[in-house]
Amino acid sequence: MGWGEVGSEGKSSVEADLGLCYVAFMVNSTLTEAHILEQVVMSDQAGMSPESARAILDLRFDPSALSRMNELAEKNRQGTLTESERQEMDKYLRVGNFLNLMQAKARLPLHPGA
Repeated sequence: MGWGEVGSEGKSSVEADLGLCYVAFMVNSTLTEAHILEQVVMSDQAGMSPESARAILDLRFDPSALSRMNELAEKNRQGTLTESERQEMDKYLRVGNFLNLMQAKARLPLHPGA
């Protein structure tokens, strides 16, 4: 099945892949608020309107957040990240992962036959 194709259960390959990633992640992780929100996003509810999809696809981190994430990533690579900074980096990662999930779902109504 290719990108956006719908399988026998009515789910696109993107949704199926995201679902498998979610299940694999949940087996090895503690449930967080982001995981609960993912369950809402991954539900079998009908898709969103094209206008809503475009609005979600326009969401971005602002330049100061991007700068901070880059700083934290560099400190992590150097092994100099403090516990507080690690927690901050984890928060950015959770939000970024959730935004990626939302944007993947938002692409579906814009490219239904892709």
